[in-house]
Amino acid sequence: MSVYLVAGVAAPATPATLADHLPTTRARHYPSDTSDAEWAVLAPYVPAGTGRGRPIIYPRRDIVDAIRYLDRTGCQWDALPADFPHPKLVYHYFKTWTRDGTVNRIHNSLREQVRKHLEHRDPQPTAALIDSQSLRAAETVAATSRGYDAGKKVNGRKRHIAVDTCGLLLAILVTGAHTQDRDGAKPLLWALHGCFPTVRQVWADSGYAGKLVGWAAAHLALTVQIVAKLAGQMSSPRFHGAS
Repeated sequence: MSVYLVAGVAAPATPATLADHLPTTRARHYPSDTSDAEWAVLAPYVPAGTGRGRPIIYPRRDIVDAIRYLDRTGCQWDALPADFPHPKLVYHYFKTWTRDGTVNRIHNSLREQVRKHLEHRDPQPTAALIDSQSLRAAETVAATSRGYDAGKKVNGRKRHIAVDTCGLLLAILVTGAHTQDRDGAKPLLWALHGCFPTVRQVWADSGYAGKLVGWAAAHLALTVQIVAKLAGQMSSPRFHGAS
């Protein structure tokens, strides 16, 4: 079982400027490449380097674009196109930025900006929705971290997700596909409560009905409301009456 929190919990970092970053000469021709406008938004949150140790050879923008390419295409690390920095270097920065909180800071800031400037809501959410999805696992996934979802007939993993009412990601819990929704919801709600104490209301479908509602109220002071899906509905609705 693993939890990925998108909550900006990392220690604050000194923002970089565009001038702090090594300029790039690489041509932008992949759909996943950052535009100049996108890089202007991302650059302050990407470490530009301390100036100590070896000189910086590869622009950070090229490394960010390589990570975005891999995420967009799903290719293997060693299958990155040759116009990107070496795959081992890209992977090194991906691990480093995940570990030191850079990825969380980027996601947290972008989510708050979308909520404030596009959705005209408070930067911090007060309500959330939870749901889950079972996915087939690759052969490389260890048997100890997978399971069989008899209802969906899927052998693999299940991701339990919490989003705000705009559909923006707050937290993810990954378990074996055999984990019941209401069992996976407990650690997910614990994480949600710890990172977003402003959230007081949570909506969920009938798969979460039962003891979870009382448990959340008693232990986390969260109101979990079970919402029945409409006939033919494929996804959770947006709730415009909450933030």
